Amino acid sequence: MVCFALGNPGKKYALTRHNIGFMVADALANQLGKKFKTDSGCQWLTKEIGEKEMVVVKPLLYMNNSGIVVKEFLRQTTDYFEHPAVRQFIVVCDDFALPFGRIRIRERGGDGGHQGLASIIHHLATNHFPRLRIGIGNPLPGLTPSDYVLANFTKEELILLPEIIERACAALFCIFEQGIKKAMTLYNSPSQAD
Repeated sequence: MVCFALGNPGKKYALTRHNIGFMVADALANQLGKKFKTDSGCQWLTKEIGEKEMVVVKPLLYMNNSGIVVKEFLRQTTDYFEHPAVRQFIVVCDDFALPFGRIRIRERGGDGGHQGLASIIHHLATNHFPRLRIGIGNPLPGLTPSDYVLANFTKEELILLPEIIERACAALFCIFEQGIKKAMTLYNSPSQAD
């Protein structure tokens, strides 16, 4: 399974809401005991777990161009084009339509206004791919959605963030080990964010 975790490269964006995907990728790397390699517009790592392999990828083009990296990585490393059902990867990203900390896993869907998802849908010419979205809450009064997602998490949010990231990692491991439907049952419940 390939996990494409979305974010923006550079220290300027490190603690912004749009980068929660990168934060999950870093936490996965830590749990897997692996370090990222940098190559062809992305950072990636791979870890064999039993008879399967988990791959974590951080596209290093800006969010709006995530699809370029996703398409190229799949072209080089998987049989994506022979099997267009594309069940072998999942996208991890933020979502301001979800309450802060809520996780929602879907097997397919639209971009919901998320430019990274829109780029992937455009470049793959399909929206039939799984995604794990992490709620960052609604834009604060006076902020446009763009300004909100590119703003840093508040101090209060940063306190809660490690637990949210840990839950997202657990959901990804559940998908990897037990399948997406089981993970949807366990992690899509509103009570999981309490």
